[in-house]
Amino acid sequence: MLFDDESINEARKIPDQKESFEMGKENNPKIPNIWLPEEDLPGFRDFFNRFYRICNGLELDILRALALGMDLKEDFFVAYHKNADNQTRILHYPPIPEQLLRLGKAERIAAHSDFGTITILFQDKVGGLEIENPRQEGIFQPVPYIPGTVVVNIGDFMKMWTNDILKSSLHRVRAPPLLDDEDGEGRVTPARYSIPYFCGPDTEKTVECAPGCYGPDRPKRYKPMTVGEYIDMRMNALY
Repeated sequence: MLFDDESINEARKIPDQKESFEMGKENNPKIPNIWLPEEDLPGFRDFFNRFYRICNGLELDILRALALGMDLKEDFFVAYHKNADNQTRILHYPPIPEQLLRLGKAERIAAHSDFGTITILFQDKVGGLEIENPRQEGIFQPVPYIPGTVVVNIGDFMKMWTNDILKSSLHRVRAPPLLDDEDGEGRVTPARYSIPYFCGPDTEKTVECAPGCYGPDRPKRYKPMTVGEYIDMRMNALY
C-alpha cells in the first residue's frame, strides 16, 4: 500500500492551518472552474489560464526527461498525460504562533505524498517545506528556496510505474528553520505562500510497472490499477 489508515487518522488529530484556491483545466465539463468576477480581480483568470498552459509544457518536458533517464521511449509517460487534466492550487499559510507548530499542536500541512505523477511547486522565501530523507525514515530536512527554480516532487503514480526506483516524496510544511541563536518562543511565523501544480495521468489509463523496472531480483510491488480507481481510494481514505 502507498498509505495506511493509521497514519492518516493520526494526521487528522492535528489541524492544518492553511487556506487555498483551486483551479483545473479551463472548460472542463466534469469539474468546471468557479472564477471570481473579473471586476473583483482583473486579469486573474487570464493569468492563471496562461500559467496552467506554461506549467503543462514544463510537465511534459520533465516527463520526457524522466523517461529517457529510465531508458524508456521518450514519450512513454507523456502518452499517459494527453488530457492535461491537472490542478493548480494557490496556498496561503496565515501567521501563527511558532510554538504551536514546534510543539505539534498545529500544522501548516502534515506529512503526505501527492497522488499524481509529479508536482511542480513554486514557493516563497519564508521556508518551512521539509522532505523526508529517502534513506532515513522519519528524518525530515528543509527544502530551501532557490531563486529562479521550482521544486519537483515525485508522486504516487511515478512510484508505481518505477517500482520504487523513484519514490513518492513524503513532505510536510512546518515552522521555518530557526537561526542558531533563536528558540522560537513568542515568535509568530510570517505568512507563507506557495503554488503547487499537480500533474496526473488521464483517469481512464491503467498504471503498471514500466519495462526495465522489475525482474527476478526486483519483483513487481504494485498491482495494475486505473488512475481513477487509485484516486477514489485515496480520496475515500482521506474524507
